[in-house]
Amino acid sequence: MELVVQNREESGYPLSFTRVDAQEGTIPLIWTPLMNQEDGFRSYPGDYGKQRRPSLVIPVKNGNYHVKVALGDKEREGRTSIKAGAGSIMLQQIRTKAGEITEREFIVRVEQQELRLAFLGDVPQVQSLQIKPIHCPTIFLAGDSTVCDQCSGHYPYTGWGQALPLFLTAGAVSNHAKSGRSSKSFIQEGRLERLESLLGKGDLLLIQFGHNDQKNDERGTAPFADYLTYLAEYVATANNKGATPVLMTPVHRRAFTESRWLEDTHGDYVRAVVGLSQKLGVACIDLAEKSKQLFEALGPEGTKPLFMWTDPNEYPQYPEGTEDNTHFHVKGAIEIARLVYEGITEQERLRQTFGQANKTLKEEQR
Repeated sequence: MELVVQNREESGYPLSFTRVDAQEGTIPLIWTPLMNQEDGFRSYPGDYGKQRRPSLVIPVKNGNYHVKVALGDKEREGRTSIKAGAGSIMLQQIRTKAGEITEREFIVRVEQQELRLAFLGDVPQVQSLQIKPIHCPTIFLAGDSTVCDQCSGHYPYTGWGQALPLFLTAGAVSNHAKSGRSSKSFIQEGRLERLESLLGKGDLLLIQFGHNDQKNDERGTAPFADYLTYLAEYVATANNKGATPVLMTPVHRRAFTESRWLEDTHGDYVRAVVGLSQKLGVACIDLAEKSKQLFEALGPEGTKPLFMWTDPNEYPQYPEGTEDNTHFHVKGAIEIARLVYEGITEQERLRQTFGQANKTLKEEQR
């Protein structure tokens, strides 16, 4: 059943939504507390921004939903971003002139029986939403903190998986990556088993591990031994469900040598992934190489805005600022997600389903 939601205010913002279908009634916007634990069911999209806003929460069945949104205002200019779920970026700073109404579309994955949306940006202007269930392929993500849905209390820490929906015009994203996990611990905690219950024919499973496989603790794996064994288990799981596995080399850290070139901190783990993809005949996105080219082109100073380098008191939760060379600022997550999407479109077997470039993104957000 299609759900139509309309802003009942005369101007695009502030927002106050009502249903205009058979179940007509007001849908409240909900203020929610910041979450400092990585649990996507507890973080709400309105809390992923410098200026927090309430979230629109609509009870629905789990699945994929197509959302068409009318943005703009009769009298005011707008600059609107939309986030969903646990901070997934659906639209980023869409500009509208006074008197201009424009439509945008995206697909949201729901796994907690609530469709959660937030309208952010400098001047959000929203007229209406049309929401309906859709059967379409889903990109499932397995990985670590560089990929995961970071919790709202850690914003602007952002995993590239939170930014990947920004680039898609077909298909949904279901992010199951978790901070601190290795290829081994992810399986031991039952997370791959959970993914197996959700994967279906035509879906993708993107697999990126390596950062924590290097650890000298119970998470650690040897690159040409059990690391390969565990990665092969992800591949087999996807194949058994009719989904397409995609191995990924781990994204680089911001580790520059004195000569301005990146230090390869992953070493044999990168070579192990490439070799396994060739041995098993599965797709591989060499994110290590792609991120190396990006970071070296930007240089030591130019890469700081991509990572969690923040000034003291720039964000209230980080009064002393941050200097993190592993994890991404929202800006960096978007750029890495761009590389991941590029890698998807370079795979002949994936291009037909997910390869249509998001023209709106290219025009408005580059």
